Amino acid sequence: MYFKKYTDHDYEAVCDFLIELNDRDTSHINWNWARFEWMYEHPEFNKDLLEAIGLWIDQEKVVGAAIYDMYFGEGFCGVMPEYKLLYPEILDYACANLKDDSGFALAVCDDNKDEMDMVLNKDFTRIDQTENIMELDLNREFNATLPEGYSFANPDPIEDLYELSWLFWQGFDHGEDKTEFEKEELSTPRKRKHFNRDLSMAARDSEGELVSLCGLWYSPKTDYVYVEPVCTIPSQRGKGVAKAVIHEALNRAKKLGAKRAFVISDMDFYAKLGFRNRYHYTFWRKI
Repeated sequence: MYFKKYTDHDYEAVCDFLIELNDRDTSHINWNWARFEWMYEHPEFNKDLLEAIGLWIDQEKVVGAAIYDMYFGEGFCGVMPEYKLLYPEILDYACANLKDDSGFALAVCDDNKDEMDMVLNKDFTRIDQTENIMELDLNREFNATLPEGYSFANPDPIEDLYELSWLFWQGFDHGEDKTEFEKEELSTPRKRKHFNRDLSMAARDSEGELVSLCGLWYSPKTDYVYVEPVCTIPSQRGKGVAKAVIHEALNRAKKLGAKRAFVISDMDFYAKLGFRNRYHYTFWRKI
């Protein structure tokens, strides 16, 4: 076994590690291959820091990892079950190499007693931050009916960058002033390696404007989809548009083999769609 710093050549190995880790213990599903891929090509993700990601390798396979989340100061520490004695070492590495001025923080599933004990033994302190995972069984048909005048679309994240950016600007509550939006510099479009455009469902209104979007991430190596992102512009909320978009995406994912869906949220919106709370995570920080 040996330690190495991450390079771009390790991308697939890290994805495979996260897939297998969650296949064996879904209490780590808050950090999965799809979240890693979504983050990896996010405009705010600082790739200049990539070499700080730590990997523990046995027989050329990743068995443990310490990964920062967007920036230093928060991240993920994980290890295959049979290597759990490595977890304290991984925590030490993260605290020394992935910290910011406030230290290093990570989320631990409240059901994972072993990791909780090891975090406490390393003098982490509980902080006022939590994370919730909701799960939906896909063993049913989903009604994907849009209101009259609306239509489904599959926007391309590169070709339709302006449209998507304007949708996200409104959908994530930055306002509806296009002049203010256009003062912001558009992010450089990035192509995500496993992105499936057919699972990135959107809706257009009667004037052809994108008004809602649901992204799903699926790998044939798994039996689940990860929901990220979901947004609807304020003026279109409450009309059933987002529900139809999500249901259409889920119906498509089912045809590919997905049996369940996970989303990081505790919103009533998802509960009304049938999602149920599955895991709760507490954040811990070491200064």
